Amino acid sequence: QVHLVESGGGLVQPGGFLRLSCAGSGSSFSDHIMTWHRQAPGKAREWVATVAPGGATFYTDADKGRFTGSRDHAKNMVYLQMNSLKPYDSAVYYCHDFVSTTWGQGTQFTVSS
Repeated sequence: QVHLVESGGGLVQPGGFLRLSCAGSGSSFSDHIMTWHRQAPGKAREWVATVAPGGATFYTDADKGRFTGSRDHAKNMVYLQMNSLKPYDSAVYYCHDFVSTTWGQGTQFTVSS
């Protein structure tokens, strides 16, 4: 069974940066495709990025070039580095194990001056 815990949220100014972390535990976690999603108030949860076990990454067109996903297998961690943040990036961000369909509890950040 996989268990995921996100961290790294908070308050950041427009144009700033933030790195979200997702700590994973459980068997075969390092072999699983991991995805990041976000849910803004009043909106549906949407996919943001995918980080494959081998390190390949995929992003939405809107976030490509601003967001970078990565993972550290030795630490069972998955990261989402976000730069040039804008107010519309404000949301609760979740990591998700695509294979086990496990979701973390989410971490929230707000982009505001």
